[in-house]
Amino acid sequence: MKVLANDGLAHSGVTALKAAGFEVELTTVAQEQLLDYINENEITVLLVRSATTVRKDIIDGCDSLKIIGRGGVGMDNIDVEYAREKGLSVINTPAASSHSVGELVFAHLFGMARFLHLSNREMPLDGDSKFKALKKAFAKGVELRGKTLGVLGFGRIGQATAKIALGLGMKVVAFDPFMDEVNLELEFFDHQSLFFNINTISKEEVLEQADFVTLHVPAQKEYVISTKEFELMKNTACLVNAARGGVVDEVALVKALEEGQIAKAALDVYENEPTPEIQLLMNPNLSLTPHIGAATGEAQDRIGTELAEQIIEILG
Repeated sequence: MKVLANDGLAHSGVTALKAAGFEVELTTVAQEQLLDYINENEITVLLVRSATTVRKDIIDGCDSLKIIGRGGVGMDNIDVEYAREKGLSVINTPAASSHSVGELVFAHLFGMARFLHLSNREMPLDGDSKFKALKKAFAKGVELRGKTLGVLGFGRIGQATAKIALGLGMKVVAFDPFMDEVNLELEFFDHQSLFFNINTISKEEVLEQADFVTLHVPAQKEYVISTKEFELMKNTACLVNAARGGVVDEVALVKALEEGQIAKAALDVYENEPTPEIQLLMNPNLSLTPHIGAATGEAQDRIGTELAEQIIEILG
């Protein structure tokens, strides 16, 4: 049986699948050629990440397909329910990249708290001629310790991010419409553990209380953060979106930054990927990365292994 990993697959996954007797193809097939390629090569398993979409045309037009797999959490690029109605297995790896995304959130938070997103731009240009001026400009940093992190969406990634915050000595407040209480286990290097009981509160309360807000929600029909939400936030607050493009109203975000409703924001995902709006790219109060939340070697190894295990269990 053949597996097409159209958006790539870590060596751990390739090795496990080959050991189980699968043929693994790492060819990247263009979206418009994908249906024909699957049929011509009798592909049994199609693995994708965020670059490839799997809609009704592929589901209906590829009789050899038995499994569609998403290396990651969100499956908004796959017609999941329709595929399952047609008898296909649809799998993903919801836990594999949680910690990697959480660490990226804090990379942005540390960077914004100490102006790294700006000083890393300006030091190469003016560090030799305007050192004292830059030192003065970036000398009003803040510590994360003792501050409040607000988490919107308290699933696996939200919880992983909260654990990092707790380890830093931050207070965590969280909103999630599907849970009232979470008992988080914070594990340390010497096998000790501490437990923190987090009771979820309303979205509005989170926004009002938080010094830093991070989103970990699925793609939705409406914005999770727009003008009304920015009006609730502290004018010193920082927002991070490493969830999905389209959950933050980017026009309202730029306006909120320009009018001082919030201080800074960080984006790893965008409404118009892969061509983010120029107003975002040029805004000095934005810390930006190109959708790399799960892009660590460790996360990709876990994703590869988990996908392989699920495929072998289904087809083995």
